[in-house]
Amino acid sequence: MPGTDRYADGIQPVSSARPRVGISLLVSGLSRLYGDDLAGVVELARTAEDAGFDQLALPDHLAMGPRTDRYPYGRWPLPEDEPWLEPLTTLAAMAAVTSRVRLATGVLVAPLRPALLLAKTVATLDVLSRGRLDLGVGTGWQREEFAAASVPFRGRAARMDDALRACRVLWRDAPASFASPSVGFEAIRCLPRPVQPGGPPLWIGGVLSEANLARLVEYGAGWMPLGLSDEALGEGIGRARDAFAAAGRDPAGLGVRAPLAPRRASDGRVDLDASLAELPRLRALGATLVSIPLAAFVRSASEAPAFLERVVERRARAER
Repeated sequence: MPGTDRYADGIQPVSSARPRVGISLLVSGLSRLYGDDLAGVVELARTAEDAGFDQLALPDHLAMGPRTDRYPYGRWPLPEDEPWLEPLTTLAAMAAVTSRVRLATGVLVAPLRPALLLAKTVATLDVLSRGRLDLGVGTGWQREEFAAASVPFRGRAARMDDALRACRVLWRDAPASFASPSVGFEAIRCLPRPVQPGGPPLWIGGVLSEANLARLVEYGAGWMPLGLSDEALGEGIGRARDAFAAAGRDPAGLGVRAPLAPRRASDGRVDLDASLAELPRLRALGATLVSIPLAAFVRSASEAPAFLERVVERRARAER
């Protein structure tokens, strides 16, 4: 899990000293679990913390267009009318009923939000959670979503870089000044600062392209891969660690949040024990966090408490 120490430039490393892999609960697929009572996710946060989860993570979409066939990580797993709670708002509600578990986005489509608003919202959430936020970011993949927000799809990656660099300045300096092709300000104050020095750890989502690798080295605390084979995951972690070392950053400080793929029995049902047996393998590949998608393992919200307890118990057995 991300620690609170910092590099001189404000980048927060993720300690590798923990003797176990952390477990992160990905909260999605809400229509099937909660129906019209989506506020149930707030109580889920309390239940997950009590069970012993290390992190709660929420995905992000402001809107969904019809072209889910463009999803870059395989078949789109959710119905078209799936509701998407705004993650930073929802994490603030979860922060109010928890005290230990870390709160994460996975991923926030950062280019859809103006830099100043993003900096203020993130800092506020970090303050209200007393420094428990992990900010996972990505460039997004839906043209329709950007069009509906009146934000250009083209150039979104460069604008995200500008925005996150600006956020780090706003989280550090008061007054703050910054200049880039898409964001600029002079001698402004954006307070309060986040509780975590330098701001919340920034996690980079998606494939480890050259651009994402550069982001990870420049300002990233961790990488969130998706849909990779063991070989590709291990190779990517190795590349990232080498790049950290070449840049003078401690390779042991690299965080990796790897997804746990559901394993199925011969009857087609999800085999929880077989799925959780993958935890030691993912840890051996270099994962520091394993992301468990709640909706892939339970059929209703009433099944969640027992499932969460079982996950933590199975993790404990794997570490003996």
